Formats: sequence, structure tokens, C-alpha cells
Amino acid sequence: MFSFQPDAFPLHPGVYLMKDATGKIIYVGKANRLRKRLASYFRPREQLTVKTRVMMTKVEQIDTLQTGTEKEALLLEASLIKKHRPRYNIVLRDDKQYLLFRLDKRSDFPRLSITRKVTRDGSVYFGPFTSAFAARQTLKAVNRIFPLRKCNDHVFRNRIRPCLQYDIGRCMGPCVHPVVPKVYADVVHKVELFLSGRSRELMVQLRHEMQAASEALAFERAAELRDLIRAIEKTVEPQAAVLPGDRNLDVISLVKDDRGLVVAMLFVRRGKVLDSKHFFWKGVRLDAGEEGAIIHSFVSQFYGPEKFVPERIVLPCALDDPALEEVLADFREGPVRISKAWGDVERRLVDMAEANGREFVRKKQQNAESLNLARAFGFKTEPERIECIDASHLSGQGMRVGMVVFEQGKPRKKDYRIYTFPEMEEKADDYKALAGFLVRRLASGPPWPDLMLVDGGKGQLRALQQVFEQEGKGDLFPLASIAKGETRRAGELGDRIFVPGRKNPLALKQGSRELLFLQLLRDNAHRFVISSQRRSRKKKNLDSSLESLAGVGPKMAGMLWKHFGSLAAMKKATPLELQALPGIGEKKARFLAEAFARLD
Repeated sequence: MFSFQPDAFPLHPGVYLMKDATGKIIYVGKANRLRKRLASYFRPREQLTVKTRVMMTKVEQIDTLQTGTEKEALLLEASLIKKHRPRYNIVLRDDKQYLLFRLDKRSDFPRLSITRKVTRDGSVYFGPFTSAFAARQTLKAVNRIFPLRKCNDHVFRNRIRPCLQYDIGRCMGPCVHPVVPKVYADVVHKVELFLSGRSRELMVQLRHEMQAASEALAFERAAELRDLIRAIEKTVEPQAAVLPGDRNLDVISLVKDDRGLVVAMLFVRRGKVLDSKHFFWKGVRLDAGEEGAIIHSFVSQFYGPEKFVPERIVLPCALDDPALEEVLADFREGPVRISKAWGDVERRLVDMAEANGREFVRKKQQNAESLNLARAFGFKTEPERIECIDASHLSGQGMRVGMVVFEQGKPRKKDYRIYTFPEMEEKADDYKALAGFLVRRLASGPPWPDLMLVDGGKGQLRALQQVFEQEGKGDLFPLASIAKGETRRAGELGDRIFVPGRKNPLALKQGSRELLFLQLLRDNAHRFVISSQRRSRKKKNLDSSLESLAGVGPKMAGMLWKHFGSLAAMKKATPLELQALPGIGEKKARFLAEAFARLD
């Protein structure tokens, strides 16, 4: 156990890193005065929380990093926690999932798009939406109701004829038609009212415009406004305001459960609850007096320069930390207030967030009971993150390994990866490819899976085990393989699950929920890697077709792909558009336009 010597530590602000006997960082913290904060860990045992007592028995070394201010220490602490993911810190596994709408106000003709990052470039953002499906459905509704442009900036600048969206009346066609910016700006203003939850104000404005158009005998315009009002009424679901005025705030609550700890959030925009989100840490126990520290750690990791930060964050307990408010104010480029719920309305919102968190835990428990992989594999807890891999090639060509990721039983597509092995051309060696994959996967770092499943039998499983033995990381995460049976016929031997150190497959019944789920993972990995391989072969064939044209080499083929993005776009390109590219004159541009039209 570490022997604390106060004089060995400075009185300045900074970050401290606690390490175990192997040198691994197990806790990261920040302090305004490092010596004083570290001394608090070495009080009599009965004055420490249970978690702190357990942690301190493992601490063998404490390193410090001094900073100029407590604000700098806070930023450094959040960065180090995300990088090292220490065992005794509350670490966000998923802090970038929600979506925002972005309206680029710098353009004369702004376009509405979906993004996950906030860029301080003058754009206006609406959200967040934790459901990608809900966000895209809302975007479809906006695109149907309001005639904003749909194409990206590159297409907008290079378009020479209006698209289908213009033909069906869903775009004003500013790319090729002389649209008055003031008229377009009026549509943008209506979109802002719609997305910011001010539907009532928008409807009043539209009814006034319809009445004015009718009195001016502009009946076609009045009919357009009538149809717009009806479309909005069908799209917008009535939602009661939970706060007076147009306040934006995030509400955070803690839920203690036997299975772990839940942080529940509500996103309130324009006085109405827009969405919610939950974070769960299995096996984490909340000791008395730790609420503030956990919420502080959560807030410092959750918000960042690319996140939407509201002007107020409501908590279940007081958190007096001017440095944290200063950091968030820099992210928001405006004042941010973090405080305990004030008044009956805000206290009800905290209670609402807690109730949603308890419902989240209840549903999670139901899912765990319906799918018991922990019992099947002999784990202490249910695996939350599972990575499934499959190696694929075509007669030794295009060797690659695909990895799909499921978290809490659902696909996490942003973590899907394809690993290519150009050095293995003409070598149909799945084992070597899988070993190479695992070396690269270990180098990429956490988050680590609670289970890695490989499509194959004992040979594929052994190839992964050998990498663990060579790297000295045999206990980092468990491995398993899923092998196809002798036949696919009903009633005969089906898929089998193998694990290291066991000769026979696991005793999973054919048709059981657990086996069906593992088969789903395997099938997803197989489809993912095969589709990647097909796209690669198609592009390779198209590259060959381009390079077969006179005067087109690898460099020019690459330039054409980079500029146009697809063969369809190349076929539509005019000689003038081709001539605008470097290295292409008038004669070659005409030749290429004719040659593209003949390509299949």
C-alpha cells in the first residue's frame, strides 16, 4: 500500500493519477490544491467510503500533473478519464449518441441537416434527439412541409438543372432559379419556429398570412398557406409545457439500484420535454455523500466543445463548482448555470427524470431475464458489449475481417469496422487474418467487449488465443466461437458455441433465445464483411473500366472518383464540368463525356 508523504506533493491545482502494482491507472481526479486533496484519502478508514477503502488498498503509486488553474485541471481530468478509462472512475461508455438539427445561417439559402457535432460557425442547432429514427422522421416531415433546399453545398454549387424535389414542389430551386433571398429567409424563419417548439406562434403567423392573401384576392397563395397549416397540424403532436416561458435546460437525476447506478437525463427545450437519455454502470454502488462527486464527473465528461450546452443544468443536489460552470460557458460561448432544482416545477422535473430512470432499469431487468447469456457462458454479469468478427476473401483476393458491435442487445453501427489486409493477397489464410485483426484491435484500445465472438470453430478460436498469449492479455475479455453444424437441415445438428479450455461445445439448446441471438450476431458480421467485399470488388472493376479509357491513368481515375463520387455522377457530367478539372482540356472533356455515356 502507498505511503503518503505530504511534502512530496504540491499545493498547486492539478490532476492526480492513482496506479496499482502493475502501473495501470485505476483512478484519475482533479484538485485545486493537490496536497490537501490527496491527504483526504489517507484519513482513518472509518471516515472513508466503502469504494474509497477498497481502492486505496490497491494504490501503489500516485503521479501528479500540475496545471495553471482549476479550470485547466478539470479539462485535463476529463481528457485523461476518457483516454485511460480507469476502473474506479465513472466513465461514459457512450457520450456521443444523440443527434441535432443544423441550420447553416451563413448561407443565403440555408439547408437543414442532421449532425452529431456542434461547430461554432454561426449555425443554429435544434435538439437533441437520442433516437436516430425519430430525428430522421422529423427531418422528413420538415422536408415535406417546407421547401428548403435538400442538396449539399457541393451539389448546390454545381447543379445546372433543377432536381426532382423542385418538380414535386418540395424545393424552391435556388440552385438554378432566381429565388429572392428574403422570400427564402421567411421559409427559414418558419422552420426555426417549427423546430424550436413554437408551433403555436407559427400557426398564428400562417393564419394571418392566409387571411391577408384571401383579402387581397390571392387565392392560390391562400390555398398554399391553408395546406401548409393542415400539414403542420398533422405533424405536430400537442405537448404540454412543463416550464413557463421558452427556457432551455437539462435535468439530471441519480437512480440507485441493486444492479448498478443509473444517471437519467431530461432535455427540456422551449419549456417542453423533448427527449431523455440514460447511462448505466453495472455493479456500481452509491455510497452516502458521493452524489455530488458522481454528478460532477458525469457532467465534465458528457458536455464538450462539440456538444449542445443549455444555459441551465438542474441537479438533484447542490454542486458549487465555478470552474465547471466556466468550462461549460466556454463550450456554449455564453453563461451556464449549474444548480440544485429550485421551486416545485424543477423538483418535479428531477422526480420525472428519476422515474424514467427506474423504468429504464425495470426494462433492462426484463431484457436480462429473457436473454441469459451470463448463465450460458458462466459469467458473473450479463455481457453488455459483444463484438462479433468474421474473416472473408474470394479465392485469396481481398482478405478482410469485419467486426459488428452489439450493446445491450442492439446493434451499435457507428462502432462497426472493416479491417483490410493487402499484404495477404493470394493467401487464403483466415487464421492469420484473424490474428492480425486482434493485434490491431488491441492496439486501438477500449471500450473492450464483454465477449468477443468469432465466426468459426476451434481453429479460429485458437488463433485468437495465441495472440492473447503473445501479448500477455489473456484475461482482458472472454472469447468464443460459433461453428456451423454438419448440416442446415431441420432436426439435425445445428450451430455450436466453443469457448477456450473446453473440449465440447456449450450446452445451448437449438432454438433457444441465447443461441438465436448469437446466430444473429454471426449473420450480421457475415453480411457486413461480404457487403464490404462486394463494394470493394465493384469499385475495383469500375476503376479498371475508367483506366481502360485512353488517356485515363490511376491518378486521373482517382481524381474523377474524388470529384464526382459515383459513376452515375460522371455520366451526367457535361464537357464543361469535366474541363473545369485540372489536366482535362476541351478535347479530352468531350471524349470523356462520350466514353462515360457508353460505360455500363
